[in-house]
Amino acid sequence: MNDQLQTLQHAQQTAIDLAIQFGPRLLVALLILAAGYFVGRWVGRLADTTLERLGLDATLRLLLVRIARILVLVLFLIMALQNLGVQLLPLIAGLGVAGAGVALAMQGVLGNLAAGLTIIFTRPFKVGEYVAIIDVEGEVEEIKLFNTVLSHPDRSRIVIPNRKIVGEILHNFGTLRQLDIAVGVAYDTDLKQALATVRELLAAHPKILAEPAPMIHVQTLADSSVQLAIRPWTAVADFHATRGEVTQAVLETFRARGIQIPLPQREVRLLGPT
Repeated sequence: MNDQLQTLQHAQQTAIDLAIQFGPRLLVALLILAAGYFVGRWVGRLADTTLERLGLDATLRLLLVRIARILVLVLFLIMALQNLGVQLLPLIAGLGVAGAGVALAMQGVLGNLAAGLTIIFTRPFKVGEYVAIIDVEGEVEEIKLFNTVLSHPDRSRIVIPNRKIVGEILHNFGTLRQLDIAVGVAYDTDLKQALATVRELLAAHPKILAEPAPMIHVQTLADSSVQLAIRPWTAVADFHATRGEVTQAVLETFRARGIQIPLPQREVRLLGPT
């Protein structure tokens, strides 16, 4: 019983000695970390404001702001460790060995990180642009360090790992898309009237852009009709709705003005025995 009591008293005395020895240092270290947090936020806001005035891209600006905050936090963390009397050189060496093992285990994640930095600095596309990548397409919603998020026209979200983007063929539509509508008219149609009718209805449509100018021309001579190509421009957000509206307007206007859209037909001749 006395041995247990002495052990407990010794443990209490040791805890008190450690608290007296390291308590103030630990408190100061916590205060340094708290100060680093607030200083990091202030530096981040200052960097964000400065970079925004310089007209830097939003994605690159966000990356630089995060790097600035992390650097400030690392600086204050080093100060806190030094205050606690931690030897930094052995710690850094140990972190280096551990980092090599972690790097081998996280090759895919690091590949996404490297690809994300490549995308941010080379800027093959920006937030708000419409792109098609590896059989998927959508409006760029976010560009992160590890993945890129697309907003699909069906209101779903597509998350693509960045290493799947770098090195692939990328189609960047920007903020505009061109409709591609084909309509056939009969061979005896007045083509000038038909083309003028299409130009008129496109000029009256609120979602069709005047610049770039729409492309309207005869595309090909098909078996049963003359194919007209109608290729106006519209905003990415209006692309799908506008395609249906223009197609419907062409059909209704042609009907109202007596411009015939012929059905496919074949002429079959029966020849008697010779």
